Amino acid sequence: MIRIANGQGFWGDSLEAPVDQVRRGPIDYLTLDYLAEVTMSILQKQRARDPKAGYARDFVEMIGRVLPDLTRRRVRVIANAGGINPKGCADAVDAVAERLGIPIKIAVVAGDDLLPQLDELLNRGIDLKNMETGAPLSVIRSQVQSANVYFGAFPIVQALRGGADIVITGRVTDTALGLAPTIHEFGWGEDDWDKLAAGTIAGHTIECGAQCTGGNCQYDWETIPDLAGVGYPIVEAEPDGTFVITKHAGTGGRVTVASVKEQLLYEMGDPREYITADCIADFTTIQLDQCGPDRVRFRGIKGRPPTAFYKVSISYIAGFKALGSMVYAWPDAYKKARAAEQILRKRLDHLGLQFEEIRAEFLGANACHGIPAAEPSPDVAPELAEVVLRFGVRGQDRAAVERFTREIPPLALNGPPVVSGLGLGRPHVEDIVAYWPALISKHEVKPEVTLWPSES
Repeated sequence: MIRIANGQGFWGDSLEAPVDQVRRGPIDYLTLDYLAEVTMSILQKQRARDPKAGYARDFVEMIGRVLPDLTRRRVRVIANAGGINPKGCADAVDAVAERLGIPIKIAVVAGDDLLPQLDELLNRGIDLKNMETGAPLSVIRSQVQSANVYFGAFPIVQALRGGADIVITGRVTDTALGLAPTIHEFGWGEDDWDKLAAGTIAGHTIECGAQCTGGNCQYDWETIPDLAGVGYPIVEAEPDGTFVITKHAGTGGRVTVASVKEQLLYEMGDPREYITADCIADFTTIQLDQCGPDRVRFRGIKGRPPTAFYKVSISYIAGFKALGSMVYAWPDAYKKARAAEQILRKRLDHLGLQFEEIRAEFLGANACHGIPAAEPSPDVAPELAEVVLRFGVRGQDRAAVERFTREIPPLALNGPPVVSGLGLGRPHVEDIVAYWPALISKHEVKPEVTLWPSES
């Protein structure tokens, strides 16, 4: 049996969770998931300003805190913190190891970044059509910010077999981080579909960190103990493909069938066909058993061969947006916010400003559930203590969006009686980053695995 702990569900997750996972009990692997679709475009922008940037700097700082613990406890680390500059991330980690005088072997999994070869691919007739609309990428080529292939677990396995203590990847599937150690430790083959599906589901269950140990849990959430000290998940994996989800003893949160089911539904399409680069997992075959306090066993999982394609995550600039907010208080908070909305709409119309979308939300009244389904009833609306008007526009004309931002501050004195304008000034104009999912044949791209030891 091996223990695979996850200490990061996204870039910006708890800084203490990875440290606690290493120090609070025995684990064999620490996985860290930093990347989301929009993250890649942010990292691409950072690297455009600084060639040494483009990775999750939090990861390097964390390694500096726990590297002595990692080596003493013989814990290996797998992280997609490399973003669009995994080699730069590895250089930074290597520098930390040198400073601490701890020799380590680092591996980099790269080759996922298609941006430098995008035009060459398009010229060869690889259209990278949008999976939802069928449109070829050429229609928005000039707006593309990032383009990354989702590699699977086997490049990480290659790095582990090469002796890497720390594996840093660019874009791989989230599930690959947890699947790779099981393949490596148990010798699973590339056609052990049931076992690969089990490892994939294990990786999926822990990829969002504390979301499977009681965080963000709808079921009986008020009774979940000590969320302030919530424990992050650990997979106890067996060679036959069964595994247990648990957490360190003495930590907060809860691991139950209900909590893991909520995570299993995360980003779920067809539950019979959860498609990854390594296999297709059938979530309907999962059998769950509560086998002890904070212990849920998974068994019976079935899988099938993967497709002949990798998924490609492409981000592009799709116009501009700005969002402003104002706070209105009792009496008649909702009525004041509604009046302010209408005033703004009339002023924008008078100015002749055209937008693709204008949206108003009323926090405290109906923002979570939309309009008009959640419209407060007449007897409730007057009693609302406070309402925040959140008003935004989006469009292709940056100048028009910029002009809109100048209409928010005047509302403080030329509109309904207000408490304050959130943000203390004009809203900022922001790029709209949109998502373009595509497929590419596995024959067209190859992962690049590089290993080197620290010079210390």
